[in-house]
Amino acid sequence: MTGNMYQGVTIHGNPIIDPFVLIGYPYTNEEDLARPTTIGQDPQIRSHTVIYAGNQIGHNFTTGHGVLIREENQIGDDVSIGSGTIIEHHCIIGNRVRIHSGAFIPEYSTLHDDCWIGPNVVLTNAKYPRSKDVKKRLKGPVIHPNAKIGANSTILPGVQIGEGSLIGAGSVVTSDVVPFTVVAGNPAKFVKKISDIVEYAD
Repeated sequence: MTGNMYQGVTIHGNPIIDPFVLIGYPYTNEEDLARPTTIGQDPQIRSHTVIYAGNQIGHNFTTGHGVLIREENQIGDDVSIGSGTIIEHHCIIGNRVRIHSGAFIPEYSTLHDDCWIGPNVVLTNAKYPRSKDVKKRLKGPVIHPNAKIGANSTILPGVQIGEGSLIGAGSVVTSDVVPFTVVAGNPAKFVKKISDIVEYAD
């Protein structure tokens, strides 16, 4: 195991940690060094990943290169986060979530079990970014179980992406998505039910 571990970090069982990794990084002052940071068994954390203090991360966690994970997140088992992705603070990420490279997950977002976030997807949490007291009104999206968000999509603040739904690549999602439906476009609109998708063999 290599990398730089700050005070209060616990990593269980057979970690693979590249050089130039920081875990338990204090986010405001020296007092934050005492905030426990826990990572479960068998993580693989690649170079230039920074994980702030106060994260609770499950087993079989993997990152690509240059991942940034801010403080006080709850992350489940078997989660994979791709290179160059940013996870802001106070997010909840369930089990078996896959977040591809270059994604942005803002604070107070919730990603439920088995959801899939494509490359360069951006979630947002500020409806009026320059408004008074905006920090008090942040509301991240909720991505429900087994939902899949296609590459380069943008999800607006507080939007609920229904269970098992599919967001077409490049979509801008401005309102809640019904479970088990396909939406696409800017703004994203209903395309079909998931049950109507026909898969073609090569």
